[in-house]
Order: sequence, then C-alpha cells, then structure tokens
Amino acid sequence: MATQMTDGHRRFLQVLMSHGIMEGSVARTLHRDCCEIHKVYYAHDKLDDFINVVNIHLQPFFMQIRKGMSEDDGRTYYALVNLAETEITKMASDYTENELELFRKTMDVIIVSENGFASSTNILNLADQLKTKKMKKKEAEQVLQNLRDGEYTLHTRCIMEMEQYILSNYQDLVRKCNICHSLAIQSQVCETCGIGMHLPCAGKYFKAQTEPHCPHCNEFWPHEIPEINRPDSQLPSSAPRERRRTSSSGTRRR
Repeated sequence: MATQMTDGHRRFLQVLMSHGIMEGSVARTLHRDCCEIHKVYYAHDKLDDFINVVNIHLQPFFMQIRKGMSEDDGRTYYALVNLAETEITKMASDYTENELELFRKTMDVIIVSENGFASSTNILNLADQLKTKKMKKKEAEQVLQNLRDGEYTLHTRCIMEMEQYILSNYQDLVRKCNICHSLAIQSQVCETCGIGMHLPCAGKYFKAQTEPHCPHCNEFWPHEIPEINRPDSQLPSSAPRERRRTSSSGTRRR
C-alpha cells in the first residue's frame, strides 16, 4: 500500500478538520472527490486504506482519524482525535477547570447509569459538588447550551476520542459490545452472563431470530429488540439529516 501523502489526502484531512466529525456516506463522497480533483488512485472500497496513509503522517503529532459508530442508529462516523494529553493540549482547551470537572462528573453519572443517560436535573445538581470552584446553576446551564429538561449521553465523537480513557478509568463499570467489540455506553445487557450489545448491533444480530438468545450463554434475551434503520451506505450523501442538539462538552441531549 502506498504511503505517500498527496494533495488529495491533505484536502480530505482539511475538510474533515473543518467538520469535526463526518458521517460515513459523506466521508466516502469526499474521498471520491479528493481523488478525482487531485488525480489520485480511487477505489470505492479503499477509504480505510486512504485514511491509513493520512494516519501514518499524523503519528508524530499524536493525532489520528478514527472510525466509530453512532450508538443511536449504527451509522459509521469518522473524526480527527487527539491521542495525547500533555500540558500543551490542556492549555489549548476552550473550557475552564470547573467546566471540565462538571463534564467529568457528568460522564461518571452517564457511565454508572443503566441506560447510558444522565438527566438534566442530575447534571445541574453536580454543579454544587465541584472541588475546583463552585458553579452556579445558571453557569451549568450555559455549559450545556440552553439546557432543557431531558436526558444526556455521550456524543459519538466523545466516545471515539475518549474510548481508551473510559476503558482505563471505568474498567469495572463499562463493557465492550459483544458484536462489534467497541465501547458500549448505551447497551442491552444479558441478565445471565452479563455481556452487552449496542442497540444497533442487537437489532442486526437478532433480526432473523423469532426467539432471541444471548450469543454468549444462549439464554433467552428478555429485552425489546431495537428496530434497525437503513445503513448509511443506502442514503444519498445529500439527504437531509435530523441534527440532535449537542453541547461542546461532549454530551448529547435526547
């Protein structure tokens, strides 16, 4: 596989950086366009190889384009993530120390919850528990960007960027999906053996089963089987998408 960084690779990286996170079908269209514009070899099924070339050249900067999955609908996403936490990257944060502490405490609540969500009320109550500096409720609402009643979970990009951190710091509380082997925040869990599956993974796995059974212990699966949305490969890249409100702290409201 060629490892030379071309203008096509650079254009792909620049556009991805400007978006922050990119849905799979959009990334595939961008891959094709970058190759055609800069006369780079193109094959529709070689996007991951194309990205690997970029990642080789990003290694000295401790950056990487990662591929992840939305826990909502199973769609593929790509994002540029930071792999190192140094004093320089800490200084580069757009958030104050107490805002970052609020996010960490919110993540604690999300991870220990049974469904991978934290209520807005619980998040607001965390503002009184900060050690760095007490935060007023109005300030907490500002961090969550016009907070309304509802529940919050970790955004797809947040999971992609913080997967190793979460697995290391919450190793007794989190699990990997038994199907795709990625970190599972929102999941269904077998009541017998304890394995978990993302909702989209469970929907795909049990699709053809009239009586669903755990893939690990073969006991009856008692949860409601999630409906499967069309995969992103069947959606045109220009199709309008419903955008859920996200906060810059990495949480998403439902």
